[in-house]
Amino acid sequence: MNKLCTLSAEQVISGVRNRDFTIEDYIIQLLERINDIDDEIRAFITINDEALNTARKLDKKIKNQETVGLLAGIAVGIKDNICTKDIRTTCASRLLEEYKPTYDATVVRRLKECDAIIIGKVNLDEFAMGSTTEFGSYGPSHNPWNPDYVVGGSSGGSAASVAALECTVSLGSDTGGSIRCPASFCSVVGLKPTYGLVSRFGLVSYSNSLEQIGPLGRTVSDIVMIMNVIAGFDENDNTTDNEIKTPRFVASDVKRPVRYGLIKELVEGSDPAISKLVYSSLDLLSSNDCKWEEVSLNCDYALASYYTIAMAEASSNLARYDNLRYGFDFNPEGYEWNSYFSKIRNNFGDEVKRRIMIGSHVLLSGYYAKYYLKAQKVRSILRQEVKKLFKQVDVLISPTMPVLPFKLGEDIDDPMKRYLIDTNTVIANLVGTPAISLPAGFSDNLPIGLQLMTDEMQEQLLFDVSKMYESAASVNRKPDL
Repeated sequence: MNKLCTLSAEQVISGVRNRDFTIEDYIIQLLERINDIDDEIRAFITINDEALNTARKLDKKIKNQETVGLLAGIAVGIKDNICTKDIRTTCASRLLEEYKPTYDATVVRRLKECDAIIIGKVNLDEFAMGSTTEFGSYGPSHNPWNPDYVVGGSSGGSAASVAALECTVSLGSDTGGSIRCPASFCSVVGLKPTYGLVSRFGLVSYSNSLEQIGPLGRTVSDIVMIMNVIAGFDENDNTTDNEIKTPRFVASDVKRPVRYGLIKELVEGSDPAISKLVYSSLDLLSSNDCKWEEVSLNCDYALASYYTIAMAEASSNLARYDNLRYGFDFNPEGYEWNSYFSKIRNNFGDEVKRRIMIGSHVLLSGYYAKYYLKAQKVRSILRQEVKKLFKQVDVLISPTMPVLPFKLGEDIDDPMKRYLIDTNTVIANLVGTPAISLPAGFSDNLPIGLQLMTDEMQEQLLFDVSKMYESAASVNRKPDL
C-alpha cells in the first residue's frame, strides 16, 4: 500500500481488479505525492478537483459488481494544450489563463469512456513552442533526476509527472520531438504515432501538418495500453485514417528477426557518451537474431525545413488569439480594434512572439517561394529518402537527443542553440512516421534515450522491438525523490 505510486498502468489495473487496493487509495496516494513534491518538480498547472470523486464512483461500481472500463483506476496527466471539459486549458499562456473548454478532446473522451481518471493538466512551453519547458507562464518544470536540469519539452510536464510518480501515464503532443525529447531527458517511454493514427480534435493547434498526440509512460506496455484506446478514426478529424477504427496492439516480448539501420549522421553529431550507449544498445538488439548496419540519411536541411513550416503554420494558427472571445480579463473599452489587438498580443511570451514573426515573414508574398515552398520541397525529398531506407531496413535507430539534459537557464538567450537540439527528432514529424524514445541508460546520472523509427502504420513492429529492448536493457525508471 505504501508504494502504489510506483506501479505501472498494467499493475494498477490488475491490482484494482483483484481487489488488492481501491482506486480511491491509489488516487489519494498520487494526490499526496503531488502535494509533497510538485513544488520542486512543477509538473502540474491544474489539479482536477473531481479526480477523487470519480475514483469513489468507480470503486462503488466495482463493489456492486458492475462493469467498468478497461482503464479503470489509472490516473492520466493531460498536457495543458489538450482540451478538457470544465478544466482549465491554458497552454501555459496568459492569454488562456482562465479558459475552460466546453468539450473534451477526442483522446480525453476516449480515456474517460474507458474509466481512466484525469488527475490534472501538466506543464509545457507556451503553446508547445520550446524544447525545455522553460517558456511558459507558470515557470519551468524541473527534472526529477536532478532538479537543477531541464526536463525537455514541450511536453515536459507530461514526462516529469510520469517520471516523478505523480500519475500513471500522461498524454503529450509532438510537433518536432516534444514527446520524445522530455521522454529521453526523464528516462520514460514516449511515442509519437504515425500522423493520422490519433485524432488531434481538441488539441490547440501549433503546426497542423506536423503535430500528433501521443502517450508517455514508464513501460512499453503502458504505451500500448493507451494507444489501444486513443488511436483510430475520428469523424471530427479528417486527417485520421478511416480504415483504422479499432486498432489492437499488443505488448509481447516477441523474438523475431529485424533489420536495423543506424543513422550514422545522427550518431556522429551526438555527445560521445550518448553515441557509446547507442552502440551498446545495438549489441543488445542484435543478440536476438537481428542484424544491423549503418545507413546514411541526408538530413542537413531537415531542421531548417521543420522550423520554416512549423513557424509559418504557428503564425496562422495563433492569429485567432485576440482576447475578445476567450482569454483573461482586460476591458476593451477605450481601444479601437488594432490597438487592443496589439496590446493583448504583447502578452505572448518572447519565444511565441519570435515564432509568430518568423512565420509571418516566410509567408509574405515576396518570401513564400524562397522559404516556405522550398521547405516543403525539402520535406518531400526527405520523405522519399526515408521511404527508400525502409526498403533496406525495418527499423531506423538514432539517439533521441544529441545532447544530455543541461542546466535550467543555460543558453536561454541563444534560441539557435536551443533549436539545434531537435535535429534527431524532427525527421519523424516531417515524414509522418512513428517514432519512440526508450530509456537507454545514464551518463553522470543524466538520462539518455534511444530513438526507434518504423515506416508509417508500423506501430506493432515498433512495440515488438521496444519491448524486446526494454527487457534486455532493464534501465532504472524511478528517480530518488
